[in-house]
Amino acid sequence: MSHTFPVPAVLGQRLVVLAAVTLFAGVAAVAIVEQRDSDEGAAALTSAPAPAGWNVAFAGSRGATGDAQRTTCGQVLAPQSLGVTHPVLPCGAKVILRSGDTQVLTEVIDNALVEPGRQLEVTEQLATMLDIDGTVELEWRFATTGSS
Repeated sequence: MSHTFPVPAVLGQRLVVLAAVTLFAGVAAVAIVEQRDSDEGAAALTSAPAPAGWNVAFAGSRGATGDAQRTTCGQVLAPQSLGVTHPVLPCGAKVILRSGDTQVLTEVIDNALVEPGRQLEVTEQLATMLDIDGTVELEWRFATTGSS
């Protein structure tokens, strides 16, 4: 003979609430772990060492600066401004440019190239310092601690 015991309604409600809380806690735990993995991946990318070798790019002067010309990085250019335009590198990235025996530490000040066919452009003042006339092959690299 089989006996069935009636389950009080309150107990059934408590079991449903307990199951819902357990499910919510599990979903929250998975979301936290996924977010932590995503943050660690981003940190690994931003903390990777910059390559130390020299890159070669077709470069030239961006030309004379207009009156209060503003770059895509938000800087206002003047005739004495020093900087480089690169379509991919982030604004403010520190780079070393080398032409012959001359090396100059500078930074990305714009992301919109003026002349087609170039990979980077320098301000007119920087072109004078590097003795750049027209479009030339220019060596560049990321600046690192202790770069010379």
